[in-house]
Amino acid sequence: MKISTKGRYALRVMIDLALNSSEKYITSKEIAERQEISNKYLEQIIAMLNKAGYLETARGNTGGYKLAGNPNEYIVGDILKATEGELTPINCLTEEGKCKRQEECKTHSFWKGLDDVINEYINSKTLEDLIK
Repeated sequence: MKISTKGRYALRVMIDLALNSSEKYITSKEIAERQEISNKYLEQIIAMLNKAGYLETARGNTGGYKLAGNPNEYIVGDILKATEGELTPINCLTEEGKCKRQEECKTHSFWKGLDDVINEYINSKTLEDLIK
């Protein structure tokens, strides 16, 4: 499993919003400048985060983005899954990748164990934990 820039940048965007907006909205241009991310790419990431319900948006002169909730409400694993999709280390652990050899496969329990450890870790951390 390798986390792409979308997942990494999504965490940075969420942290940026947590640290820089209290009640005011932050523009994508401000986030892009602070995080050194192109505004065009940032807008793609923001669209994913917004679709997942993690952001509040406002249009107009005072518009922009802010977190829809508190940093302690956001699980890192959920943010990564919203931008990355499945985080399983191999395809056969997914429902659509399940193979007929699973019962006799000598490596299946190893991959399942790795997947469990990854999920346990990323789901044990919140945005607030990353900020601290």
